[in-house]
Amino acid sequence: MKKLCMLICVSLSLFGCSDSEVGDVSLGLFTTKDIKIDALQDPVITGVTCHISSIEANLDLADPSDSSIACRQTGAITSDMFAKIDKSPSGEVVFKKSKSIFFKNMKVRRIYDAKSQTLMYVSYSTKETSGSYKHSLSTVPLWGTEAYQAPVLVQ
Repeated sequence: MKKLCMLICVSLSLFGCSDSEVGDVSLGLFTTKDIKIDALQDPVITGVTCHISSIEANLDLADPSDSSIACRQTGAITSDMFAKIDKSPSGEVVFKKSKSIFFKNMKVRRIYDAKSQTLMYVSYSTKETSGSYKHSLSTVPLWGTEAYQAPVLVQ
């Protein structure tokens, strides 16, 4: 029984660890919650980096669902990269992180807005909290990149 308790404690302490963590803000002395900031490079459009902040509750079995996302162009965005992405209206998941042992995840999905030639990145929780699915949106325009297509003028 003692070994089982130790195994659970070690597992929970590793639950919040992340190779992509670039910031950690304590919310005070009398709380077990911290703001964690992760930097994530889009696996296909490698010239885009997203920073995601979320609350992690170190001793709880589930983290709050709130998150915030900001994405920017941090390198080249080429036509070859752009050709490989899912351009459907639902886009594709580019990142997923467990936020609970009860099947709650935070996901980041990339969606392409063809009319404005903009990549949209939405972070969202997969579990309803207080009547809402928490989410946040950031955009990266293709303007000024190799992937940008100049509009065809009709005369």
